[in-house]
Amino acid sequence: MQNKIDYEAKIKSILISEEKIKKALKAEGERISREYEGKPLLLVSVLKGAFVFMADLCREITIPCEIAFMCAESYYEGTVSSGKVNITMDLKQDISEYNVIIVEDIVDTGRTLSEVVEIFRSRNPLSLSVVTLLDKPERRVVKFEPDVALFTIPDRFVIGYGLDCGEYYRNLPYIAEYNAE
Repeated sequence: MQNKIDYEAKIKSILISEEKIKKALKAEGERISREYEGKPLLLVSVLKGAFVFMADLCREITIPCEIAFMCAESYYEGTVSSGKVNITMDLKQDISEYNVIIVEDIVDTGRTLSEVVEIFRSRNPLSLSVVTLLDKPERRVVKFEPDVALFTIPDRFVIGYGLDCGEYYRNLPYIAEYNAE
């Protein structure tokens, strides 16, 4: 259990403000609403990190949509990807009748999303795309690019807005750089 002083000391600097996130969400919600109007839409959140982003994004979408959740882990308790992707909770529904948007918090090495995308493609959705809050292309170790990235960030370990370090900091309303010292 972390005390409040230690907790706050780990927030090095704010990289993306709450206001910038809200503005980007509104624009993306409008784009999705236009592009998928009249089409069956399924938003899939990759847990745990993307739950905040998914909740706020779906509230900005003005057309009918369904939501689902998948859990894929590669970080566990640390600040560096383990290199091993583990699907701990899969979808229960058939996605072949949906336009699927995978809603992700961050694309870092690309391992997790490239595996998730391959799994989904094998299930034959009507269409498949990836919308990520954050893209960190400097860290890519596999060939993978999201269809939409709201923000591109440098190679820093970030927390907030659903992103954590050891399960803390998900509740911050902004994206901050984590102070590992």
